[in-house]
Amino acid sequence: MSKDYYDLLGVSKSASSDEIKTAFRKKAHEHHPDKGGDEAKFKEINEAYQVLGNAEKRKQYDQFGSAAFNGGGSGYSGGGYGGQGFGGFSGMNINMDDLGDMFGGFGDIFGFGGGSSRGSSRQPLRGEDLEFSLPLEFLEAAFGLEKEISFDKDVVCAECSGSGAEPGAKIETCSECGGSGSVIRMQRTILGNIQSRVTCSRCGGEGKIFSKKCSRCGGAGIYNDKVKLKVRIPAGIDDGESIRLSGQGAAGRKGSPAGDLYLRVKVKPNKRFIRDGYDIRTERTISVKQAILGDKIDIENIHGSFKLKIPEGTQSGTIFKVKEKGITRLRGAGLGDHYVKVRVLIPKNLDRRSRKALEEMDI
Repeated sequence: MSKDYYDLLGVSKSASSDEIKTAFRKKAHEHHPDKGGDEAKFKEINEAYQVLGNAEKRKQYDQFGSAAFNGGGSGYSGGGYGGQGFGGFSGMNINMDDLGDMFGGFGDIFGFGGGSSRGSSRQPLRGEDLEFSLPLEFLEAAFGLEKEISFDKDVVCAECSGSGAEPGAKIETCSECGGSGSVIRMQRTILGNIQSRVTCSRCGGEGKIFSKKCSRCGGAGIYNDKVKLKVRIPAGIDDGESIRLSGQGAAGRKGSPAGDLYLRVKVKPNKRFIRDGYDIRTERTISVKQAILGDKIDIENIHGSFKLKIPEGTQSGTIFKVKEKGITRLRGAGLGDHYVKVRVLIPKNLDRRSRKALEEMDI
């Protein structure tokens, strides 16, 4: 007799793949044998989902009915798990992604998703990465310097050298896990009884037991303390850029590597200079006489002052470029340039003599 898979899952024939998946999860939870459900009904629900949850099989079912599958996908000849599901358990083919964590942490049991199921309790506990703001003056960023900074972070305990044991304490192999740091746990799932490896609760995954924990760090092997660090600030670094110091972050636990330290640069504005990449921009006011007749004027620069020639007939708003008077290029050779914008000051309230002189000029 042909089976109505849509009816088994409680969905319409126009249901989307997401609606079918949601219905399967609900029905599987309702009829799961370990939760007091009907095992035969649970197998039928699984059979229906194996067909309707597959676009190609669903198309065949809609055309020929359940007879097209000669029992409808309840068996799986493959011996592993992957994109098609997990086979070999009581003739059922369950897709682990479809079930998700409905009946427990399958990723922890089989070793996919969150990490390895074997030996994961002994993985290094790397220290935390740290990030701090590093305020710099304009010229400090332009020329670079060595700067001492202080901050709080987790450091290796000096009392126990990071072991977590009080100096002189007796150290024994954990009797619970035999020194492996993990134990085997039996978990009951829809696939039967599954063995999984978990962190030993007695030793916390260390594999060792101390007769007395370190009084300074409480057995953690690390504690929080204020540290001082000399940092070399490269010339040319700009506002918003970061300096990465490998291994200068928080200490790792029990010999694990430390994290990294990131210093995000915050450059204070300067009243005299404006930075534009590696270039410097300034403004200078000149008189009408200087603009008309030309002149040589002193320009203040981060490297010291220099002379700038103002040609005859210079217009207000003219920008002069002076090469290699800017900031050191952080990742390249040479310096940026210095751009000077001149503004012509138009005098007010001229006296009679000045006014007459201007009137007599044919300009």
